Amino acid sequence: MFSDAFVGLACTDCGASLTVDDADPEAIAGAGPCPDCGAPRVPKYDLDRVDPEQVRAGPRAWDRDAVLPFPAADALSAAEGGTPSVDAPRIADELDLGGVEIKDEARNPTGSVLDRGLSAAVTAADAAGADLVACASPGNAGQSMAAYAGRVDLRSYAFVPTRSPFSNKAMVNVHGGEMKVVPGRLGDAVDALEEELQADYVDLGAFASPFRHDGLKTVAYELLADRDWQIPDAIVLPAGTGELIVGVVDGLQECRELGLIDDLPTVYAVQAAGCAPIAAAWDDGTISTEPWETPDTIVGELEVADPSGGDLALAALDEVDGDALTVEDDEALESAVAVASTETVEVGLAGGIAAAGLWSLAEDGALGEDDGVVVLNTEAATKAPDVLRSHLMGQGV
Repeated sequence: MFSDAFVGLACTDCGASLTVDDADPEAIAGAGPCPDCGAPRVPKYDLDRVDPEQVRAGPRAWDRDAVLPFPAADALSAAEGGTPSVDAPRIADELDLGGVEIKDEARNPTGSVLDRGLSAAVTAADAAGADLVACASPGNAGQSMAAYAGRVDLRSYAFVPTRSPFSNKAMVNVHGGEMKVVPGRLGDAVDALEEELQADYVDLGAFASPFRHDGLKTVAYELLADRDWQIPDAIVLPAGTGELIVGVVDGLQECRELGLIDDLPTVYAVQAAGCAPIAAAWDDGTISTEPWETPDTIVGELEVADPSGGDLALAALDEVDGDALTVEDDEALESAVAVASTETVEVGLAGGIAAAGLWSLAEDGALGEDDGVVVLNTEAATKAPDVLRSHLMGQGV
C-alpha cells in the first residue's frame, strides 16, 4: 500500500508514532490527529531508501512518489503539478531585483495548489476504506476534495462559509460533492462540521489529515527542478492555514537531505493585514499563534483566524531563517492586476497577497538587485474575477 521510504506517522507534539511495522495499513491511511494529545501528525520517511535520481526528473507531483506516502500507480491523480515557473522580467526590472519567477499553481486540475494535497489525502482515505470524507473549507479545499473523491465514487461533504466564492460552491456540486453553506466565516464552518455531520467520516481539513500538507511539498521539488536545482534567494508565498509553509519547507529540507541542494532559500510568508495570526505571532517572537479576534479580508481563502498549522508554520519559518509580513487588501488586488497586465499570468487573490509581499520586500530593501525570487500564485484568478474587476472599477477603469 505504501511507498518504500514511508515509515509511518509521528505526532508533532508528544512524539507518539504509528509505524508501518506495528500498525494496520488501513489504520495509518485513515489516521487523523494524535489520539493522545490531539496534535497534528506528520508522515515520516527513511530517505536513505530514496535514490536522488528518482526525484530529479518528471513533470508531475506523483512522479516523485519515492518521497510520497503512496506509489503513483495507486494515487488518485488528475496530473496535478507540473505547473510552470513563468519569468516576470518587467516586475524584476520595476523592483530592481535580479530575477522574478511566478510558480503558477493555477494550472492544477481545479485551479489551486491544494490539489496536490487533496490528491494525497483522498488517496489515503480511499485506501482506508472510508465511506465519507469531509472538511470545513474557505472554498478551494472543498472543491478539490469533491473532485478527487469523485474519481472513486467516494461521498464527500464540504462545509463552507457564506463568504466562499460562488465558483467554489458551484464546483463542489459539479464534481458530485455535497455541501453545507454556513452563515459566517471559516470558524463557523468548522464548528458546524463538528456539530452537525453525524455520520462517520474521515476529516480532510488542513492538518486533520496527515497527508494533505505532505502533498504540498512537491511544490518545492518542482520549483527547484525548474531552476536546474539552483536555489532561489527567496520564496514568497501566501499563508492561511500554515500548510503551504510547512509543506514547502519540508520539501526544501528533504531536497537538502537527499543532496539535491546544499543550502536553503529564505521563505517569506505573507498574510492579509486583516487576518494575520501567523505574522503577528512571528513579530511577537512567540512559538504559538493566537486566534485572530476580528478576521476581515477580502481574500477569503486566507481568512483563517485560528490556523490549525500555525505553530508548525512558525517552526518551519524559523528553520529556514524565514520571515512573515502583512499587506493590505488593496495592495494585494493591485499586485494581482499588475502581474496579469504586465506578465500574462492571471493571479488569484491569494497569489496577489504573495505578489504584494514581493513589492513590500523589495521596497523595504529585504530583497535587492542580486536576488532571484520565486513567488507562488496559489489559485486561479477565475475563482473570484468579480473582486478583481470591482477593484478596477473603484479606480475608474
